[in-house]
Amino acid sequence: MVAMSNVNATLPGVIHRLYCHVVWTTRNREPLLEAGLARFLCGFLRGVARQERVRVLEIGMVATHVHLLIRIHPTTELSRLLQRLKGGSAAIAGKERHSTRNRVLRWAKGYAIHSVSPRGVSAVREYLRSQPTRHPGEAIPDWQGDNPEYDGSAPDEWRSEQRERRRG
Repeated sequence: MVAMSNVNATLPGVIHRLYCHVVWTTRNREPLLEAGLARFLCGFLRGVARQERVRVLEIGMVATHVHLLIRIHPTTELSRLLQRLKGGSAAIAGKERHSTRNRVLRWAKGYAIHSVSPRGVSAVREYLRSQPTRHPGEAIPDWQGDNPEYDGSAPDEWRSEQRERRRG
């Protein structure tokens, strides 16, 4: 059996725009997320996502759950990505003590993931930004939110090295 990471690694000639809205919660929906953890999570989640060929375009967060708007590569293994995002963040946050209130970060099992059309990206962005307003009792004090990433800041589609050479 061939590992997925080796199959069609460059995908020459493929242009895609694959967006997803991902949500997961703290264990028992406990209000564990606070400003220190929120700042840590924004950097950590983006770093892991880059390693998995994923761009985190927007992060919405309140004390009990996290929303991500992501753009994925066709070869991205979503279950691996989510395991690394959730499991990795909980492990590192605990070891490096990112909580300003000495809270242990624990995630509930599972997650929700929905596809988003390119036309729906702006609506999902607004939904993620409105999380503190939608859940005022769960807003994170002293956290001003995330610095979003826009498609305009980079090429609009993933291109293989071979295609890039031809364009140059």
